[in-house]
Amino acid sequence: MKTGRLNVGVGLLVMAGFMAYGFLLIYLRDFAPDKEAWVASYAVGKHFEARLAHVHGNLFALLNLALGFVLVRLGTASDKARSTAAGLGLAGLLMPAGILGEVYLGLSPIFVLLGAVAMTASVVLTGVLSLKHWGDGKAAT
Repeated sequence: MKTGRLNVGVGLLVMAGFMAYGFLLIYLRDFAPDKEAWVASYAVGKHFEARLAHVHGNLFALLNLALGFVLVRLGTASDKARSTAAGLGLAGLLMPAGILGEVYLGLSPIFVLLGAVAMTASVVLTGVLSLKHWGDGKAAT
């Protein structure tokens, strides 16, 4: 069964991307030629939003890892329900991407909201499926 596998793979890749972004943030704070300006505005505006994207990107990547492993374990749950939960988890990555879109491209915050709602729905659905189907039978293969 492929449900959950994509969440694990994408989760790891997104985590690696946001880890690299964290190195960029460290560079801007500590080593860039205009680091004093960065530090002076560190807690407000674009700098704060950039840190939010970094933190939420890694959190949502980790959530996708957890969702993927749990969804694979729920072999007795319907494929449609597991696929829906997996898709919502992946759609949740719109949140950190949306924050970056706001910071660097001036996009609307709608992607942040859509991602937040999708991830919340994915976690709720996976939790309900877990309560109903955990240990009911074999893990999906």
